[in-house]
Amino acid sequence: MAATGVDSNFPLSALLPKKETGALSFLAKYPEYDGRGIVIAILDTGVDTLAAGLQKTTHGKTKIIDVIDATGSGDVDTSRVVNLSPPAEGEQDPEVCGIKGLTGRMLKIPESWTNPTHEYHLGVKRAMHLYPKGLKSRILELRKEKLWEAAQRQALTEANRAMDAFTTKNTSSNTATYILERDDLQARIDLLTKLDKNFTDPGPTFDCVVWHDGECWRAVVDTSECGELSKCTVMTNYRDQFQTATISELDMLNYTVNIYDDGNLLSIVTNAGSHGTHVSCIAAANFPEEPQLNGVAPGAQIISIKIGDSRLGSMETGTSLTRAMIYAIENKVDICNYSYGEASHWPDTGRICNVISEAVNKHGVVFVSSAGNNGPAISTVGSPGGTTSSNIGVAAYVSPEMMAAEYSMREKILGTHYTWSSHGAAVDGHMGVCISAPGGAITSVANWSLRGEQLMNGTSMASPNATGGIALVLSGMKAKGLSYSPAGVRRAVENTATQLQGVSLTTQGAGLLNVEKAYALLSQYPKHWCNNVRFKVDYKGGRGVYLREPRHVTSLTDCLITVEPQFSVNTSNTDRINFNIRAAATCEAPWVTVPTHIALMNAPRAIKVLVDPRGLGAGIHTTQILMYDTECVEYGPVLSVPVTVVKPISVCAEDDFTYTSSEIVFTPSHVHRTFLQVPDAATWAELQLTSVKGELPSRFVVHTIQLLPQKAYKTLESHKVESLQDRCQKTLPLPVVGGGTLEVCLSKWWAGANEHTLTFKLIFHSLIPSSDTVCMYSADGIRRIDVKAGLRAESCSPAVSLKSHTQVLRPLEAKIKPLTTRDVMSANKQIYEIILTYTFTQCRGGDVVPYCPLLSDALYEAEYESQFWVLYDTNKQVLLCGDAYPCQYNCRVEKGEYTIRLQVCHDATDMLDKLRDIPFMINTKLSSAISLDCYTAIPHAMCGKPKFTTSLIGRDATQPLYIAPLSDDKVPKSLPPASFLSGNLTFLKDDLQKKEVNYAFKYILGPNPHKQKSQNSSSKEKESMETSLLDLKISWLSKHGDRELYKELKELNPDCLPLFESYLHWADSCKERTGMLAEIIDTADIILSHINKAELDAYFSIKLDTRDTAGKIKSEMERKKSMYIDALMRKGCALVDGGYGDSEESNSEQLSALLDTLLKTVDILDNKILPFTVKLCGVKGFHGLALKAVLKQSEDSKPQKDNDLLCIELMRKLGWAHCADFNMNVVLPAKYPPSFIPF
Repeated sequence: MAATGVDSNFPLSALLPKKETGALSFLAKYPEYDGRGIVIAILDTGVDTLAAGLQKTTHGKTKIIDVIDATGSGDVDTSRVVNLSPPAEGEQDPEVCGIKGLTGRMLKIPESWTNPTHEYHLGVKRAMHLYPKGLKSRILELRKEKLWEAAQRQALTEANRAMDAFTTKNTSSNTATYILERDDLQARIDLLTKLDKNFTDPGPTFDCVVWHDGECWRAVVDTSECGELSKCTVMTNYRDQFQTATISELDMLNYTVNIYDDGNLLSIVTNAGSHGTHVSCIAAANFPEEPQLNGVAPGAQIISIKIGDSRLGSMETGTSLTRAMIYAIENKVDICNYSYGEASHWPDTGRICNVISEAVNKHGVVFVSSAGNNGPAISTVGSPGGTTSSNIGVAAYVSPEMMAAEYSMREKILGTHYTWSSHGAAVDGHMGVCISAPGGAITSVANWSLRGEQLMNGTSMASPNATGGIALVLSGMKAKGLSYSPAGVRRAVENTATQLQGVSLTTQGAGLLNVEKAYALLSQYPKHWCNNVRFKVDYKGGRGVYLREPRHVTSLTDCLITVEPQFSVNTSNTDRINFNIRAAATCEAPWVTVPTHIALMNAPRAIKVLVDPRGLGAGIHTTQILMYDTECVEYGPVLSVPVTVVKPISVCAEDDFTYTSSEIVFTPSHVHRTFLQVPDAATWAELQLTSVKGELPSRFVVHTIQLLPQKAYKTLESHKVESLQDRCQKTLPLPVVGGGTLEVCLSKWWAGANEHTLTFKLIFHSLIPSSDTVCMYSADGIRRIDVKAGLRAESCSPAVSLKSHTQVLRPLEAKIKPLTTRDVMSANKQIYEIILTYTFTQCRGGDVVPYCPLLSDALYEAEYESQFWVLYDTNKQVLLCGDAYPCQYNCRVEKGEYTIRLQVCHDATDMLDKLRDIPFMINTKLSSAISLDCYTAIPHAMCGKPKFTTSLIGRDATQPLYIAPLSDDKVPKSLPPASFLSGNLTFLKDDLQKKEVNYAFKYILGPNPHKQKSQNSSSKEKESMETSLLDLKISWLSKHGDRELYKELKELNPDCLPLFESYLHWADSCKERTGMLAEIIDTADIILSHINKAELDAYFSIKLDTRDTAGKIKSEMERKKSMYIDALMRKGCALVDGGYGDSEESNSEQLSALLDTLLKTVDILDNKILPFTVKLCGVKGFHGLALKAVLKQSEDSKPQKDNDLLCIELMRKLGWAHCADFNMNVVLPAKYPPSFIPF
């Protein structure tokens, strides 16, 4: 059938856009300037070296020339060395050519390996620390299907059949043997069901072997998981031989290796996500067969530096960034692309930002970074891309061609910035966004994703597009032998960018990158002084003028701006002396007055600028003060100083503290900003959105922000994506701070082609507590808080909900030492680490969030290089890792002991020394929230009634609120003293309002209450000296088992049950137990003979004891019962172990009688007799019951490898090979690692 009306010309070139920036026309004009000679470092999740397009450059060179893991997530401690001597002549023992790996597997060394020293470094690595987050769920599902499900279903079917056959054959019986056999069959069914329900796969654990073959270091990762090293790939440092291997066909995860510190550290490099591969392809992929799919600079080479930690789900760390910049400097990288970033509390400062700036300013590395995906509100640029002066921060643009090819849009609309692209200005006045570039592409991703290519968008994609474009420019400069500098490159791309009409500076920066014009400018002025000079701009500690708050925009502002030149390191003193620039200053905005000329020299110069915002309308106003070299005006501005003014609308009492907008017609990607002056007393607001007209449902971003001093923009931010239909209304609560400027930003999603009309109303409310953060100490008694309604009468419904408990830990140990050779900065500046060790006890299971308060919530702006902590169980098994942002990391832990190891890094040991006693917190979610009662008056709080429910507080009136402390019975018994509970104080009834508008509340626990002594305790007679001495001797006996002392005490106290119990416990646990079985049985018999079983049975058959001494009698009888059961259990264990008298038959009879007695008293799986159950059922062949008993024993005790090995043995006896193999080969190597993991 003939196709009609089909356009067979797919717009391939728009899948990876190059036309928009002029890269396509530049390559047509200069085909050899395609990135050749340029090395791009991709600082990201890591790059898959086998992904399509990343094998060769356009001129046949290897595309990826090095692969580095800077995070440490792939590090393996291989410092354990074994010597494998060669086999004697004619010796055939296979174990002579094998090594026992750290997993316990025997590793077979192939004869083909060369190792002159015969020394092998051993290590172990869990695959889950290598797998990217997106792969883990898929691989676990596939492994469960392969290793577990089929065999498990068969075993369960056989167990049910066996039970059916047994019940059919045996209709009724009450013998002990029948009960055990029945319970054993049922135990098998129960166990298989539970094992399947609780199935947890820790993933593969690999042995690692490193050795020196006489020429270089070699490494093998045992991906066979069975020690068959001949089936594994022998590898060396990637940069030496460009080797890549695949872990398995199942996961398709490719890896490379690097070996450090003379073989003592192996780095297995995988990628933490597909992001880095996609980014690399945008920048420099080369498809010889389909060049339209090429990256922007297909001739460039790539170094992959992984800074996204696989243990943290691809989160970046300070250590990884520092190592990345060290490596980039050492290897003379031309450009770094960084498609990462976070919100920071203060811009252009902090150790990481300083390390990046040093690489740029001192070592000539061009650093290009994403501006952030946190728009559309202004001042949402991330760090470092939008906040660091040395970076080129890139915003994300989408063209009509991209819309058609990548997004298959029906309608054709104008090019625009993506809705989510972050906007300037930075909070210190810097423009934030430098340039824009296409922010979407369809190109290759990592093979483990099982996708050949994928659509991704973000400023993460805009940054490598710009990086590729700049690589083309630098390729041309290098080819022509022309010099350049990062400062000159940045100035050139800004001066030549294509400004988009109708788009603000805060959105697009200087405009869309123009490769041809940037190259023309740089090649025309290769020796311009700008190549060696950058300027530091300072206005009140900021890098521009940013007047945002109401007090700043009501009058003239006389700005004293300081401009100081800063020179490249290689600038001579003569050039510094001769630096004299006659500059002309200009500004297009009539509300900014600048001097016409200024002489610049090697000294700070002050410029007086007058900003007059009085005549400006409400909204945002941006401009730049531009300075030109009067001797070379055609070069363009040599310096720009951004000026941003925000004029808010005042919302006052005359408006009932309510703002109502007019109708707003939204077209695709249209952004409507309203800036409001929040009333001084306001604490929250209601935003009511009304859809007036819309033929189709439309997607809107509702974004509100208030900026607070030295706080990230996310501190007081509300960001919602809402789908609005015609004639609908939505109400959103949001917190505000009185007196500041609030931006209400509404934006129609960029891809929605239809028009939509909205109005909105913002109603301010006020319920002001006397304290923003409430801290209440239990010993203080009743806590008073005053609540004031500052704007209008408000309904107040106070509630305090405590949702978590926090333990405060102090370090048990603190060690400072230098890091590895990877951590030496320029000028041989060594970086050091301090490792702090903490331990804590979890009294009950729960979800925990570990964190270090002093270091949390700061990364790029932090003074310390990094922090990284790992949570371990008692066997050193990793449970959780975390870094600077604790809210992202939590896990469930059960009752038990745990260890936290915290690493903090810095190049100054005195800075680390300050942290030797730094507190660490463990926050545990409570199983159910605890409420504190609120009252309107102290007498009510004292009496406990009536409680505060709801009260209407008049305008400017104050309502006292009294919060009563928790009663002792409400405090969970497991909580240690001097810890605290935390939660929220709210005043609003609506659940959504409570979630958005609340105040932090901490409740500090006091000492635990003392137990009250009984009233008749004083009437008890004092213990005699003889009784006390006897107790002391019995206690000694239980620990040391002195036979002579026992005989002496036995003769003097023939009826003392504690004496016999103490000796029995010692004999049953001592090293000589095997030779004392008969004595154990005799001692148990003595105890049993002293306890009247009939009396016990008669007592415990009583439903209610009404005697005055019922409590005392109950305690005595329970004690006797416990001793009786314990004696039977220990006697039974001794009988099973062979402690019979005249014959085995006699022993069997005793054992049967004991079992009958025991089963009449307790269940066979009662905790008190589990050791006997394990032994008996093991001997009798009731392996189901034995396994169930062993597992039950392990529930409340520290995990022990011997117990696990016993379970595996029982599984094999049951015929459950799949369970045994899985636990032996998969669970045990992960559960019992040889040491703590490297940081």
